[in-house]
Amino acid sequence: MDVRRLELLLALSRLGSMHAVAETLNVTTSTVSQQIAALAKEVGTPLVEPAGRRVRLTPAGRRLAGHAVHILAAHEAARADLDPSAAPAGTVRVAAFHTAIRDSLLPVVHRLAVEHPAVRLEIQEQEPPDARAMLERDLVDLAIGYDYNLAPAPIDPSLEVGHLWQSTWSLAVPSRSRRTPGTSAEVLGAFADRDWIVNSRNNADEQVVRTIAALAGYEPRVTQRADSLQLVSEMIIAGLGVALLPATYPKTTGISLRRLHTPEPRMRAYTLTRRGHANWPPLALLLSLLQRRTH
Repeated sequence: MDVRRLELLLALSRLGSMHAVAETLNVTTSTVSQQIAALAKEVGTPLVEPAGRRVRLTPAGRRLAGHAVHILAAHEAARADLDPSAAPAGTVRVAAFHTAIRDSLLPVVHRLAVEHPAVRLEIQEQEPPDARAMLERDLVDLAIGYDYNLAPAPIDPSLEVGHLWQSTWSLAVPSRSRRTPGTSAEVLGAFADRDWIVNSRNNADEQVVRTIAALAGYEPRVTQRADSLQLVSEMIIAGLGVALLPATYPKTTGISLRRLHTPEPRMRAYTLTRRGHANWPPLALLLSLLQRRTH
């Protein structure tokens, strides 16, 4: 099978229309149509069918597109093995959470543009469960997620994990709240009568809160949910509850951070790739640049 035709079929499965494929790959729509028709003749079965004014993949087309992911990755790996001097080229699709995009991905975008212009990134913000689901469905090539040492995320064995960085988290309370020394359980125990603010799109921090509260012997009262750390801080100032925030969170009028230890909650950022795909040169390059930023 012609590799270029497989690339077009895979792009069609991801982009949904021949026009979008043509624009993305800088070819004409008629070229896309002709090459996919030639591929269908090559494999002996229709790969697309009409769907209103557009086309969609047939079941055979979807199956072949699934195989194309592995075939193209193996082809690219073989090309790189035979010609190590060849520059990485291709589009890496990434789903990552807000902080990882800001602190890890964006700093490497400029470097890629200058040193590896043939490698493009398509980035979308997603919380870890959604990013992981997209990776498993081959909607992205790389997922960057996070969990906590006190609430580890289950990882499917079909995925490979790469550790990026970790950060310590503290209890954020309104300024002038009473100070209680001691372990995490003792500190949280002093706020057993307070409402809690947790993440609205991911329950990992809520699991941490419940784990430490259980050590203190009480069930936390979760009444507020918010997605952005800035909004969480504003809700704390407004008196709506207490929450976990990074220990490095900028000093904010109206908020006091209380250190937590024994146990110390730590958020851990990590990369996820489908097993065996991390050697695809554009993805391998991106992973290498991300790892270098953490050391």
